[in-house]
Amino acid sequence: QVQVTESGGGSVQAGGSLLLSCAVSGLTSGSYDMAVFRQSPGKEREGVSYLEWGGGRKVYADSVQGRFTFSRDFIKNTVSLRMNSLKPEDTAMYFCAARARGESWSSWPSEATYAYWGQGTQVTVSP
Repeated sequence: QVQVTESGGGSVQAGGSLLLSCAVSGLTSGSYDMAVFRQSPGKEREGVSYLEWGGGRKVYADSVQGRFTFSRDFIKNTVSLRMNSLKPEDTAMYFCAARARGESWSSWPSEATYAYWGQGTQVTVSP
């Protein structure tokens, strides 16, 4: 059984930092691409960042470029999204998602390409 488990998130004032971590278990191949999505009330879910297996390719949404950093720990089999210089507009429920290798990296914002999802964790940034 595949599980994606998130930890971190929380509440912070604008300008602060938070760390979101995701652990994936049950994927026997161990080769999978990861992404983080977020959803605010009344808005559609949007892609925040993508990390290709191997860590070679990283993609960020324009809204978080330069502020967020996505990384992978191969020993712990986890990924982490470091979120710096947070803004009130970053407030949302954040989700980790995993998909098996083979998809084009350019399809990373497409939710339908991800088979495995975490339960979500809330990030709240106050002014």
